[in-house]
Amino acid sequence: MDIRFEGAGVSFGARVALEPLTLALGEKRIGVIGLNGSGKTTFARLINGLTKPSIGRVIVNGRDMSDEKTATPDVGFIFQSPQNQIILPIVRDDIAFGLKRRGFTKAEIEAKVEGVLARFGAEALADRRAHELSGGELQMAALCSVLATGPSILILDEPTNQLDLKNRALVEKIIAGLPESAIVITHDLDLIAGFERVLLFHEGRLAADAPAAEAISRYREIAV
Repeated sequence: MDIRFEGAGVSFGARVALEPLTLALGEKRIGVIGLNGSGKTTFARLINGLTKPSIGRVIVNGRDMSDEKTATPDVGFIFQSPQNQIILPIVRDDIAFGLKRRGFTKAEIEAKVEGVLARFGAEALADRRAHELSGGELQMAALCSVLATGPSILILDEPTNQLDLKNRALVEKIIAGLPESAIVITHDLDLIAGFERVLLFHEGRLAADAPAAEAISRYREIAV
């Protein structure tokens, strides 16, 4: 993973969503924390091109995201509510949908769908309806759909939100075992407590860039 922010910031009219910042990201696991409305999601959306910088540049694996017309295929994004990004009713068909849009053949699609389901031991979800899945199963289905397309970087927005302890533990284990680089936006501080680098945003600014313990300590000071 090679992500570089070069004076990149975002404004919507007179409102500044993210103050310009300059930094480089290359760690395997990066946490992103902060109060609601602090700029976390805007920061993450700059990385995959869903939001364009109003000033400066964001370079992802050599791609200038200002020049990209669509979200970069290098970066997968799992939203806070995974049920909202599962388009088709059957899990197998939803995983295949993203692959069809990339131009893979029918045989390639079938192989990739089976491969990603097997990778996460999720074969039992293949023919399930998305609206019947539990919170943890929805996260798994969304993860399979995103990773089937082969991104090298995965952004997860609140991946343990509203999960029970069993499913939270499952998601934590999956994140820990991913060979892909992962950027995790979360209020679940225990989830990122072991990360080597954590970014803390506050009021649209980067307030801390430090190992997890230091960034979390600073966050607790801000939050009181």
